[in-house]
Amino acid sequence: MLDRGALASVAFAAILFATSSSAQAETKYPDWPGQWMRVPDGGVPRYDPTKPLRKQEAPLKDEYRIRHEASMRDQDEGGHGLDLAYTCRPPGMPRMMSGVALMEFLIAPDITRILFDRNNYAPRRIYTDGRPWPQFNEENSTFPGFSIGVWKDTDGDGRYDQLEVETRHVRGPRTWDQSGMPMADDYEGVITERLFLDKNDPKLMYNELTTTDNSLTRPWSVVKKYRLMRSGPKMLWGENNCIEGQAWVTIGSEVYYLSGDGTIMPIKKGQAPPDLKYFQARK
Repeated sequence: MLDRGALASVAFAAILFATSSSAQAETKYPDWPGQWMRVPDGGVPRYDPTKPLRKQEAPLKDEYRIRHEASMRDQDEGGHGLDLAYTCRPPGMPRMMSGVALMEFLIAPDITRILFDRNNYAPRRIYTDGRPWPQFNEENSTFPGFSIGVWKDTDGDGRYDQLEVETRHVRGPRTWDQSGMPMADDYEGVITERLFLDKNDPKLMYNELTTTDNSLTRPWSVVKKYRLMRSGPKMLWGENNCIEGQAWVTIGSEVYYLSGDGTIMPIKKGQAPPDLKYFQARK
């Protein structure tokens, strides 16, 4: 039987081995620090960055194409169409990965978090601990959705360099972009991503993204790029509050604009005033 001293030595060695193993495991994960933003391409954020906003050539079903065309006509007349971004409503997946806001990656063995510097963007939590998919109901759906990921060591150097993600249970209504291109009204959409750094430029990240959605005739695949903008101990994060300066007023199904004198004004030619039946007219 081992004496107390020997037992203590064995226990200390076990703790040291566990600590060493844990440290080695942590070194396998990449370091993607700093502020990431979409690669500037001269256009606004959109699902397919290689095509103009209103010429995305999305494989939309006829029903959703008709709704999209109506949304763009309404925007041409001064309205917002189907895009609810003016209300500060979270954009949800996959639109939130189009590079509207700066992103930050926080990587741990069990979960990778993607934070955004915009207050109407909830953080993404990508679980990499092997958990199963939760049973779905509308109450547990969220705009970022539920994401499960797997880290891969693609070059066999002992360090993970690629994150594969699948996202489900995304809350709606959602649009692909600011033109109001609608996504399906159900909760059956699935988004897959493959995130990795450029081998020759560690400040460039790729996101190979495919969305399977019932608004589409087939899965829609694109490649998004993000550039590392700033990093280091002196890096500062600002505050981007969507609600600040919010001047849009929704009354029923109509949207008006809050003018400088504190009264609402129409945003479209010939727009009807709001129903004032609960207010007495001034004399």
